[in-house]
Amino acid sequence: MAENSFRNPLRFDNRFVATLPGDPESAVVPRQVFGACYSKVMPTPVSAPETVAYSTEMALQLGLTVEDCDSSFFARVFSGNTLLPGMQPYASCYGGHQFGHWAGQLGDGRAINLGELLKGDGERWVLQLKGAGPTPYSRRADGLAVLRSSLREFLCSEAMFHLGVPTTRALSLIKSGDGVMRDMFYDGNATIEPGAIVCRAAPSFIRFGSFEIFTSRQDFDLLRQLLDYTIHTDFPHLIATSAEVSSEDGASEALYLHWFEEVCQKTAALMVHWMRVGFVHGVMNTDNMSVLGLTIDYGPYGWLEGYDPGWTPNTTDAEGRRYRFGNQPQIAMWNLTRLAEAIYPLISNKAALQQALALYAASYEAGWWKMMAAKLGLGSFEANSDEGLIEELLEILVLVETDMSIFFRKLADLSVTMEPESLSTEQLMAPLQDAYYELDGVDDGYRQRLTQWVRAYISRIQKEGHSDELRRARMNAVNPKYVLRNYLAQQAIDKAETGDYSMVHELLDLLRHPYDEQPEREAFAEKRPEWAKNRAGCSMLSCSS
Repeated sequence: MAENSFRNPLRFDNRFVATLPGDPESAVVPRQVFGACYSKVMPTPVSAPETVAYSTEMALQLGLTVEDCDSSFFARVFSGNTLLPGMQPYASCYGGHQFGHWAGQLGDGRAINLGELLKGDGERWVLQLKGAGPTPYSRRADGLAVLRSSLREFLCSEAMFHLGVPTTRALSLIKSGDGVMRDMFYDGNATIEPGAIVCRAAPSFIRFGSFEIFTSRQDFDLLRQLLDYTIHTDFPHLIATSAEVSSEDGASEALYLHWFEEVCQKTAALMVHWMRVGFVHGVMNTDNMSVLGLTIDYGPYGWLEGYDPGWTPNTTDAEGRRYRFGNQPQIAMWNLTRLAEAIYPLISNKAALQQALALYAASYEAGWWKMMAAKLGLGSFEANSDEGLIEELLEILVLVETDMSIFFRKLADLSVTMEPESLSTEQLMAPLQDAYYELDGVDDGYRQRLTQWVRAYISRIQKEGHSDELRRARMNAVNPKYVLRNYLAQQAIDKAETGDYSMVHELLDLLRHPYDEQPEREAFAEKRPEWAKNRAGCSMLSCSS
């Protein structure tokens, strides 16, 4: 195959650019962009693009072969050095609330959309380069990204997909060959780091903030255009089932409300998934919330190691802990309320929007209880018995540093065939000991409380009459054994910065099967080592990229 094409040509539709108004100015300088949903902009060429890794699954989804991905042409295209026929690069305009405060115009400051890929079956994928250079929305930044943050985003996007969590995807990680200046700790000690570019893919990258920006500017015509486009492109099923579709002034108010209700339900489902696997996003600003209910923009994220509802991976949030693990469902509600305010001028029905927000709350609560019952291997959730059982467990888990992922996997190994009162404290505790970071902290009072809970748990399981094997299979299908712990990602970064990409590939392969036993890779399922507890990149992370 020639190194200047792919085996099967990719077809681009670019409906976003064709349908919505663009920026009339072409200057790529930081500025306010009015009356436009996007600005056309070209990626900045890089000196020596080198493919670090790619997702085979995502490549096949897009119509690319392994031979395509192994070519130098692939590296040139997905670093931004070469455009395919039909690509129309642009950066999107949007605003957002950051850490609870309106930040005004934000936009794609270091992301450039290459185009909208349209497959033969009508499936649509927006291909986006992150770290491809400046745009009018870059503010005081350079629009670039470094290897450490790009590697983390690439791996986490694919890890979340295989965990069954709704997410944007990552096609490739390309090293640029250029150095990028970054102050990782914001302490005045900037250094040159290797640059990199991730190609992200999603049906849409439209965010809550995409609507907020136009309402903040009272540009209600453009607000309506964007919402009509979003419904027709990404929610066409709503049109098919709506009695009132559109008028000369756009879609009906009823259709807008149906759309908002679905966004609320998708967001609730996403929050349940995050809480299920112990994922903490770290930067739940409204510009980082997808209207498709996808996890988007992987910055200073992390997985709970010691179970702690108050933990945040973001150093910027260390004091206020707004985006801590246990607060994520409430933040999602807060963000949805901002979205409701943004579309209110098109609906003018406060009560209906409040009902939709109540739907979010009800959907999340029902989904959360059902999810927690599944984590415990229960065939169904029974409020009378199970609410207390679940609440007591979560209170126990915070008393001693307990690894969340390991605890639930080990709980699945517990035999529930014997009469619980006949089992000693040692027998009940033994399967769970690997989950504790410091066994010395497990005192007699804790042991008594935990074993009392375990006995109650065994009694509850026995009422269902299912075998250990069935319960274990249920639990292991929703409780991952392998997650992208920060210290593992950091070890891969350390190697990659020396040109050794072996651990990137090993983690990518490991995380394709996060629920499976992989005996040869047991080390990746172990607790965070002591050396990683406070090391930079292994615990909390900054927004620096």
